[in-house]
This record gives sequence, structure tokens and C-alpha cells, in this order.
Amino acid sequence: MGMFDYVRSSYYFDEDFKGQCQTKDIEDGIGGTMSQYWINPDGQLCLIDYSHTADFVELKEGDEGYDEKRGWLNFQWVPNGNHGKIRAISLTKYVVIYPENWKGEWEDWPECRIHFKNGIVQDYETLTKGRQ
Repeated sequence: MGMFDYVRSSYYFDEDFKGQCQTKDIEDGIGGTMSQYWINPDGQLCLIDYSHTADFVELKEGDEGYDEKRGWLNFQWVPNGNHGKIRAISLTKYVVIYPENWKGEWEDWPECRIHFKNGIVQDYETLTKGRQ
């Protein structure tokens, strides 16, 4: 099974790829780190970086949300007002994406094989798992 990355696209591939998709192909060797990517309308692959947008706050006894039964798990992430950043990624390779929530048969599960050169979509091909 393993981890994957999320991909959203404003670049039109096909109806099946309009929502949230997943891939294990962007980060070599590890399959994915649950990172968020976006393909803009011009076909540029971008990384969405949410780091430093929330602070880790430990809850003390008497704080709202504190639960004695949770022990060391008494903490929460609190938004700090910083916004995420979107930055272009210069990637040259083939990446396969697939819809996050496919409801059909495995053989019909759509995949889109995208060719990126310097982070820009060059071409793509849509297939199903049963037609590879």
C-alpha cells in the first residue's frame, strides 16, 4: 500500500481527473510523503507548502479541550495567520495520477500518465488499469 502524494489540477486532462487525485511517482524511491501538488491551468506543476501556518500548542489542565485520559496527547494545532506558499517545481519525468475516490471496478479505474518537462505538461495519456 504505502504513502502517496495528492494532486489537484486546473489543467484539463479528463472528467475523471477534475477532483483530488493521488500519485506515487513524483518523489523517487519513497512513493510519496502526503505532499500537496497542483497543476495550474498552463500545465505548470506546483508544490503547495503549508509549513509554518499553524503552531503546536500543548494543552494544560484547565485549558479548553484538555482531557486527562489523553495524557501526552493533549495538544492541538492552532492557525497562526501565516498562509501557505505555492512554488513551481522543475520536474522532468512521467507521472501517473489516479482519482482519489474511484467507485467502479478495478479494471475500469482511470489513470492519467503525464509527461512533464521542466515542470510543464508536455503531453498525457489516459488509460484504465485493465487497458495497460
